[in-house]
Formats: sequence, C-alpha cells, structure tokens
Amino acid sequence: MKDTIKYLILILIYLVCGVELQAQNYTFRNVVMSDGLSGLLVNAIYKDSEGFVWLGTDNCLDRFDGVKVRHFEFRGIESGRKKRVNSVTETANKQLWVGNGIGLWRLNRANSQLERIVPEKIDFAVNTLLADGDILYIGTEKGLFIHKGGQLLQVLTDRNMLAACNRIMDICLNEDKSALWLATVQGLFSYSLKDGKIDSWHFQENVPEADYFRCLTRIGETLYLGTMSQGVVRFDINKKSFSHTVSLGCDVISDISSDGKETVYIATDGNGVHFLSHKAQQVTRRFCHDVSDKEGIRSNSIYSLLVDDRGAVWVGHFQAGLDYSLYQNGLFRTYAYPPLFNSANLSIRSFVNRGQEKVIGSRDGLYYINEATGVVKSFVKPVLTSDLILTICFYKGEYYIGTYGGGMMVLNPETLSLNYFSRGDTELFQKGHIFCVRPDEKENLWIGTSQGLFCYNGQTKQIKHFTSANSQLPEGNVYEVSFDSTGKGWIATETGMCIYDPASQSLRSNVFPEGFVHRDKVRTIYEDAGHNLYFIREKGSLFTSTLTMDRFRNRSVFSTLPDNSLMSIVEDDQGWLWVACNDGLLRIKEEGEEYDAFTFNDGVPGPTFTNGAAYKDGKGILWFGNTKGLIYVDPKRVDEVRGKVRPIVFTDILANGVPFTNPSLKYNQNNLTFCFTDFAYGLPSALLYEYQLEGVDKDWKLLAAQNEVSYYGLSSGTYTFRVRLPGNEQSEAVYQVTVCPMIPWWGWALSVLLIVGIAVFIRYYVWKRMRRLLVSSASSVSVSSAEEEIQQREQSVEQHPEVNSEQQPSVVEEKYKTNRLTEEECKELHKKLVAYVEKEKPYINPDLKMGDLASALDTSSHSLSYLLNQYLNQSYYDFINDYRVTQFKKMVADSQYSRYTLTALAELCGFSSRASFFRSFKKSAGVTPNEYIRSIGGTAKEE
Repeated sequence: MKDTIKYLILILIYLVCGVELQAQNYTFRNVVMSDGLSGLLVNAIYKDSEGFVWLGTDNCLDRFDGVKVRHFEFRGIESGRKKRVNSVTETANKQLWVGNGIGLWRLNRANSQLERIVPEKIDFAVNTLLADGDILYIGTEKGLFIHKGGQLLQVLTDRNMLAACNRIMDICLNEDKSALWLATVQGLFSYSLKDGKIDSWHFQENVPEADYFRCLTRIGETLYLGTMSQGVVRFDINKKSFSHTVSLGCDVISDISSDGKETVYIATDGNGVHFLSHKAQQVTRRFCHDVSDKEGIRSNSIYSLLVDDRGAVWVGHFQAGLDYSLYQNGLFRTYAYPPLFNSANLSIRSFVNRGQEKVIGSRDGLYYINEATGVVKSFVKPVLTSDLILTICFYKGEYYIGTYGGGMMVLNPETLSLNYFSRGDTELFQKGHIFCVRPDEKENLWIGTSQGLFCYNGQTKQIKHFTSANSQLPEGNVYEVSFDSTGKGWIATETGMCIYDPASQSLRSNVFPEGFVHRDKVRTIYEDAGHNLYFIREKGSLFTSTLTMDRFRNRSVFSTLPDNSLMSIVEDDQGWLWVACNDGLLRIKEEGEEYDAFTFNDGVPGPTFTNGAAYKDGKGILWFGNTKGLIYVDPKRVDEVRGKVRPIVFTDILANGVPFTNPSLKYNQNNLTFCFTDFAYGLPSALLYEYQLEGVDKDWKLLAAQNEVSYYGLSSGTYTFRVRLPGNEQSEAVYQVTVCPMIPWWGWALSVLLIVGIAVFIRYYVWKRMRRLLVSSASSVSVSSAEEEIQQREQSVEQHPEVNSEQQPSVVEEKYKTNRLTEEECKELHKKLVAYVEKEKPYINPDLKMGDLASALDTSSHSLSYLLNQYLNQSYYDFINDYRVTQFKKMVADSQYSRYTLTALAELCGFSSRASFFRSFKKSAGVTPNEYIRSIGGTAKEE
C-alpha cells in the first residue's frame, strides 16, 4: 500500500511539473575573444538564410560558422559607442543589412566589405531593422524609414524630428502586413501602410520611463513589449488595452521575440532568459547563471537573444561574450524514465531490455526499472560487493549479474532481493570476475569467469566446470560465450578460442582452419541475419566467417578507423551493420561502400562505447551502452534525418594564406587552404568530415574536430576539392581550382619555335661555311685538320662528364680531405656553437650566412660545414630553422605577442618568407603553425 501511495505521488508530481520535466536539455558553449569574437558585448544576433550567425558587438560585425569567427569592420568610424551594432537583418535577395550607432550599412559580398548607405539622409543611430521580402523597414533615432525599390521614404510620428516619440526602438508587422507597430521611448504607435495613418497608445501616465518600450514582438492579436522599468507588457490589438505579464524577477527587458505561435522569448538585463507561454501566461523555461553549472549560461546580464529555426538558443551577454545551446538533431536519445531515473552521464557497461522492464549495469552500480509498475531501484555498495557490472542475463525469471571483483549475484524482480549465486566455487562467485553469462537453447546457463567456464542447469541445479586442465579450453579469462543458430557454442578466452560441441558435450580447440582468429584475444562474437559470424578482437580489424568456417576473412569497416577501436556490433532490420567504437559509431553496408558516422550532433552524448553492449529490441530499436548513458535509435529515421542536413558551404578558400575569388591561380600560389562548415553548431570536437583533392588524394580522407584542410607545394594543374559528411553525398561541396604553370603553353610553343629557328640557322650557317671551304683544296685540308682537332676536343668534353660521374661518390671525401676534424674537436666546436646560438640568437637575422656564424665562432666555414654535415648529419639551414621554429613556439605561448600575425611572428624569428616558415615549421613540428596554435588553446591571427 505504501509503495502504491508513493507511486501515485510521483505520478502527480510528474503531471504537475510535466512541462519542466520533459523539457529539452540544453548544453551551452561559450564563445569569447580568445575564440575570435571581436568584443565581449554582444548586442545583436541574426541567423541568415544560408545558415551563418551574425553577431553585432560593441565595435564590429562578426560572422560565426560554428567554429570560426570572421570580422567585418566599420571603416572610417572613430572608436566609441557609435560602432555598436544594434540590428542585423537580411532581405529576400540575400542582401545583409546592419544598423549601428552612426547609420545604415550593407555588406558587399564581392569584396566582403561593409558599405555605408545613404549617409546624407541617415547620419544617426539605426536602432532596429525589419525585412519583408525586398522591403526594408528602418527604425532610427529620428523616425521610420522605408527602403523599397531603391527609394527611401521617411515617416515621422511627430513633426518635430527631435521628439522622443520619433526614437523608434523596435518594429513588427501586423497579421495581414497592412500596418507597422512601432515601439518608441514614448509610447506604442501604429503606422498604416495603406493610407499612412498614425495612431498612438500609452501604457501609464506620469510614471517615469513607463512608456519606454525597448523591444517588441507579436503573437496573433497580442503584442508583447519589453520595457526599461515595467517588465513585459501585453497589448491587446483588438481591445487596444495594456496589461502586465507575470513577473520575471527583473523589470529591465533587453530583448524579446517569439515563435509566432505559442512561446515568447524574453531576455532580461539581470535575471537571464525566460520562455513565456502565450496561452498559459506562465514561464515554461528559465536560463539563469549558476556558478556550479558548467554547461549553463555565463551571465544574467543579457543584451540579445535568438531562438533559431532549429530551436537552438543564442544568448548575447554584456561583457561575457556569446552562449549558444549545442544543437542535436534528436536521432539518438538517452534513456530516461522521468522523474525517477535518467541514465545520462552513467557509464553503461551492460543492460537487459525486456520492454517495460530494464536492468542496467554501470561503473557505479545496478539499476532496476519497471515502467509498468513505476518501480525504480538502485543497488550500490555495500549491497553489491563490486559496483562495476560487466554482464547481465535474464534466466528463468531472474537476472544474473556478473561483476568485476564481486562475483555473481541474482536479482529477483518480484521481491527486488539481491543474493549471491550459491552454486559451484563460493570464493569465485563472491569475489571473482564474471565476464559473461549466456543461456543456450537447452536452458543451460554458461558463465565465463576468471577461473574457467561454468555450465549451470537451473532445473537440476547441477554445475559443470571447464578448465584448461580438464578440457581444451584455452588458458586465461573467459571473455565471451556465444551460441550460434545451429546450437554450437563459441568460447573466447584471453589466449584463444574453442568451440562447444553440443553432440559430444565437449570443448574443442583443434577444429579451426589455418588463418582463423582462434589464437587472438576475441571480446565479442555476433551472428547476423545471413548467418555470418563477426569477431571483434582486442587488436585487429573486424573478422567475419561462415558458421562452418569454410569462408572467412578480415573485413574493412572504415578505411580510416583504427583496428583496435571496435567495441560492439549489431544488425538492424534494414541490413545495416552498426559498429560501436571507442571513438564513435558507424553503420555500414556492402563492404563499407555505403556508410554513415554518428556524432554528438546526432544525439550521441559521448564518443566512447562499451564492449559488447549493443542490442536490437522487438520493435527494431537499437540500444547501445555509452560512457555517458544508455542510448537508443530508430534506424528507420536515419535517412529522414540525413535528408535534412544542410549542404556544406565553403567559408574561405586561401592561396598562400590570402583569400582569392579567381579560381585560376599563378604558379607560385600553390599553397591552398579550404575552410568550410555544415552549420552543425554542435561541439567543435565532434565535427566529422571526409574530403578528397582529386589529383592528389587517391581515396577519401577523414577529418575530425576541424573544418579546414591545407595542401602545400601543389604542382601546376587543375584540382577538384570535395568535402562532405561521411557517406552523405547530399551534403557534398565541390570547388575546382587551377594552378597555372610558370610558363604557359604559348610560352612553351614560342620556346620550341625559337629552338627550331636557332637549329635551322646553325645548320644553314654550317652548310654555307662548308660550301665555301670546299672551293679551296688547300683550305680544305687545313679545315679538315682543324675539324679533326675540334672533334677530338668535343670527344674529350663528352668524356669529361663520365669521369665526373665516376668520381661523384668521392666528392664529399675530397671536399673534407684537407679539413677533417677529430671526434674531440667536433664535440668542442658543437658545444661552442650551441652556447653561442642560444645566448646571442643570431638566427633572428634573416640574412645570416654560414660564414658569419663561422667568424663569430673563430673557426673556418669548412670546419663548421664539416661539423653540421658529417658530425650532426644536418644541413646548415635545417640547423638554423629549428632554432627559429623553437623561438616561434615561445612567442605564441607569450600573451604579449598575441596581437602579432603569423607573418610578423615568423619575421621576428628570422624567417625571410611566409612560405619558408610554413615549410620549416611543418618539417620540424609535424603540423602546420595554425594546427600547433590550436593544440595549445590559442587562435592564430591572420593577415
């Protein structure tokens, strides 16, 4: 009776608080100046039709693609509040408009520059912008402006341009777009777009700032106005009356918007963000700063707010940068039974799903959930000897729980009692390691342990123990027992495999063909619908075999997937194999020709999955154990969700670090960088792409946690760069670029013609000369002698390269024959060289020569050359550039150099050119300068 009452109370709480309990979980990521933001005050947020998010800061317009921030500066304006962006919008022709403290601006996409618009008419603050198709409504400090068809119309609510009611703070259209509603600092106004009629209403008289309406939005026939001192005020358009909404704990409203149907989104300057239900007139969601919540918003002082088309929340702060909720498309869900249980952030090692009854094992204990009765119970120490649950099996109405170091226990779902398994080796089943528990078709229970294999019959209560001493069981821990569709048992241990033959009731390890995986450490065995077996090894790729082992082979899962990363495997009803790894989740079909990769953006909470924890339930839903929860997915929804992805967009394409628009490049513009985005707006570390540069890459390459790819030293030719989400052709973006040769085709043609012309001229000259010489016999003899002498000399010259070639191997020995240093002399000179270079830093001189360095060391260039080439096996330039690279690393780690660009830092270190710097850094560090700076948590400042 007590349990029933308790259950009813919980149900009542759930129904009353249902809105909050079922609300979507939000995880916020912060973007600040170290991430590239131009300022910490974010006063405006707008998401354009392409997917970019535009941020108006105190001094700049920023464009954010989910990873990188690009700045668009207001040129020709002195620093100060006049630069602060108040509003950003986009008209139907994809023209971006910006209003700031000095006027109206438009983005010229051809040169990526902001251009001032009609400064002779709008030379004062633009507070708000509203786009309706190609029409732009502009709310300013001196009235309303309407930009339509290239014409600009000014509308004043009062003939006195300086009147407070002409200071328009926000605008919205009514339902049929026949009138504009204007929120001003002195009341609410409406402007008829048909006849130009203007009406006004005032909230309260004789109340300071009561009519100071700062922002405005509309749902149906209700306006919601944000004020500076009265909170949010409603205005009934039909009744023409004002009323208060619920208190939000702060009456200073900085921004307000809505979904146009049910929810009003409110930002306060002091108490965070609130979602207000239009119908219920209640707050359904709050976001407030909490110092203990590392995934919440960073401040309660909100200046701008946007809830985008995908439901992501964007919050602009005063002096705290930008927060945005990480987007997940909802393909995967983390199992929860609210309000009693939530598997989020639990490391799930094993589970049994029997519909409404589930038993879940984690690294922190055992959980029993019965959704039919509403019973939830957890088991931890000291009830469990070990709270690391390795395996769970339902057998004859009870759950058998295998632990690491705590033996095996049996859970009775009727009484919820937990007792030790009392058969067999008591010490083992109370303190040993139980790795797997599996039933066979004859209702025997097979138990893999640290001390061999057990077969328990629940009916006769008899137990049989197999060891390497009394059977052919390989030595070591028994990790897996799997019975195939023929009833044959496959047993995997630490040192190999054996097969249980049900006919002879014996274990056999001598039945495997040569080349099988029976000597490997296999952790998981799975049989698909086509009766193929899959073996996941601790080291090695996925191995597949028929039941009779007449055909078997290694199977490629994913070309770039490490062989030791596979954890579990399961097949869905559509024939896809789902492979969980320690760094992600894939599904593959037809030898990997079709594949998909799933990340945080799909709802996968963490990249690491647990061994063998994969299951398909009776409805075809797939379940996986993850280090951050028990997750599930409906495979039939994958194609639907994948069909909604945005095509990848190139954000920047650079040649030698400089953006370009003409895809035909000069021969020396051959260092290319491709930057792109899929507008996921999830975790940057969860980004996953594959790319290929045709003409360079033979296969697709995987790119994780980055959104740019660089190629260096490309030869002349035409290249096609392709990038997409793994296996998703619909998302593919393509860019073709040509690196022109140093000498164009017509240059080669002229060269050939020139050579042919010279040859013809020489032949003609020789023929004419010979003819003249034949006239005189005496001259002929003389000439013949001369020709013989010339011929001998030419033959001697022709033989000379052969002599040089034969002598080539001894060139180095000959070079140092007269200037060879002893071992002790080399050590002394090396010590002197290192001391001088580290103290005096001569390498910062880009014109440093070996002779200069030798003179400083009071030695000869030959001796220094011998030390570097013969003793250190290093060229002079590699030796000097290594010090320059080390100096660069020190500078980027020092905050005083954060204002310098890469090129400036390279020059300070002694590099004479950007190209030589990139080549030397890549050769020395193995990564590019940008990649190195990101690895230490910094941001490279480009030109």
